[in-house]
Amino acid sequence: MLRFTLLLASLILFAGPAAAQTSTAIALTDSGSGQSSAVAAAPIVYHAADEMPGFPGGDAAFAKFLRAKIQYPAEALNNGISGKVHISFVVDEAGHILDPKVVKGLGFGLDEEALRLVRIMPWWNPGKIQGQPVRVAYTLPIVFRALE
Repeated sequence: MLRFTLLLASLILFAGPAAAQTSTAIALTDSGSGQSSAVAAAPIVYHAADEMPGFPGGDAAFAKFLRAKIQYPAEALNNGISGKVHISFVVDEAGHILDPKVVKGLGFGLDEEALRLVRIMPWWNPGKIQGQPVRVAYTLPIVFRALE
């Protein structure tokens, strides 16, 4: 530990005063017990998994959920707007939906409605790698059809 501290101190000295002003400070602590305090790393988010996350009950349950909960915006209906809104989010290890956002939208209130639907969805079945639940990024297309 002392060797590492001396090496770090010598690197800071040789970096020069200008570099020292712009670099971030590193604090090293030694509790005397031989244990180092670790900074919590951000969890890994996978883009593919052995078992991808899914809506509980599958596609049929997802379609039923949409039919029951959708509120087609009046602005979109008045303008006859139909299409897909793509929403991206992360499904965590417990199946929670985190950070939903519109990737490709249609406007006319449909983007906001798609986000609302994603936010009120039940917890999903989490993605798994080697049988262990993991965080997985997911993009979901939500189809809107204006019936005339």
